[in-house]
Amino acid sequence: MTILNLRAAGAAKFQPYVRQTINRARQWEWLTPDLQEAVQVVSHVLPFRTNAYVMDQLIDWNNIPNDPIFRMTFPHRDMLAPDDYVQLRELVLGQADPAALAALVQRIRLRMNPHPAGQMTHNVPRVNDAPLKGIQHKYQQTVLFFPSAGQTCHAYCTFCFRWPQFVGMDDMKFEASEAQQLAGYLKRHPEVTDVLITGGDPMIMNTRALTAVIDALLVPELTHLQNIRIGTKSVAYWPQRFVSDRDADDLLRLFERVVASGRNLAVMGHYSHAVELRPEIAQQAVKRIVGSGATLRMQGPLIRHINEDPRSWAELWQTGVRLGAIPYYMFVERDTGPREYFQLPLARAHEIFQTAYQMVSGLSRTVRGPSMSAFPGKVVIDGVANIGGEKVFALQFLQARNPDWVRKPFYARYDAQATWMDDLKPAFGKHKFFFEEEGGSLTEPVPEALQRKVIPLMPLRTDAPRSA
Repeated sequence: MTILNLRAAGAAKFQPYVRQTINRARQWEWLTPDLQEAVQVVSHVLPFRTNAYVMDQLIDWNNIPNDPIFRMTFPHRDMLAPDDYVQLRELVLGQADPAALAALVQRIRLRMNPHPAGQMTHNVPRVNDAPLKGIQHKYQQTVLFFPSAGQTCHAYCTFCFRWPQFVGMDDMKFEASEAQQLAGYLKRHPEVTDVLITGGDPMIMNTRALTAVIDALLVPELTHLQNIRIGTKSVAYWPQRFVSDRDADDLLRLFERVVASGRNLAVMGHYSHAVELRPEIAQQAVKRIVGSGATLRMQGPLIRHINEDPRSWAELWQTGVRLGAIPYYMFVERDTGPREYFQLPLARAHEIFQTAYQMVSGLSRTVRGPSMSAFPGKVVIDGVANIGGEKVFALQFLQARNPDWVRKPFYARYDAQATWMDDLKPAFGKHKFFFEEEGGSLTEPVPEALQRKVIPLMPLRTDAPRSA
């Protein structure tokens, strides 16, 4: 299909659906009443937003509710604890006092570990003892920037680790109104080589708004800035952004201008399943990005119910490489939100990664994983081994708060049930991991302000109005 035909096929206007409007989609009536109820109830706690492309092109409606993209975009009852769901359902369907509903929703959210790994407390830089709003600086070479105009997405993932950005928790939101403060910070930090523009999804911004952000980074005073990264799920959820949107050509010309400046423009494409790269327009988006001189790196989390099949990962990486993309990361699902619904044991995660890795050629083996973006840094599980008669996980830091920790092998006792770094214990009789002995921390201390906000869940009212 030619680019003109693809544009014609993909020229439909972007049509989002949220809790209040999803019943206008033709697919809504295909859901059972129980599934419809779950969407209406759970979406009071977790963000819900999808669009016509996701529903028409990516979800197999003959495989509901087990279709992976359906589970990835539509809230499910089991994403909340049973007691939480019951209480929430009573208030939602009983049309209770809005203040009581809001209070319950807030209590549930605060017990879901919003913004893990020190994002709120340890990653935000300060100037003159004031935090720089919308900026994070965890690793020496890389700064994250959250433009305010990019704090939504074409569709929300139910497993999103930045879900507080989208649910009205304003005191836990990262956003910056303009890029000049970022540029000023970078001028004072010549060690920074990379800026990651993230969100939300910066590709929700029109090209003019994105240009304003990037132009602030292309000034002569920032020659130490070598790589401009853009984190986006639009490559999967709305590939029209790069092909048929009204300013798609302008966007690609912006990419070309960044490359012409001598810098690398890296699109960090979030792909979670092979089906996301099967539509022709999704493949054309990859070709257009790569054709601009930018690089496209593929990354995504390993998620129970969605992408446990190694063949899906192998297909995704192989298709991406054929189109010119670079497999980059397989992440372990973070310890936030409905993590009990999505998490997998680390041993199983490594098994899936290893099996998929064995199925692809060397060109796809640029991918790293399974990797945990934990409080001390990015920890990759290199393997499972028997050393001195003890079964262990072999681990290392790919990135760390202390650069001296990077690429130092260390070992944890094998635990078939462990799902996150916090569950692991040092091997060989040690009481601490090496980075803890050097003053590091395995977990982030809970800030006093957040401790004060955690309120025990009220018991279920037996006199609450009931609805069938």
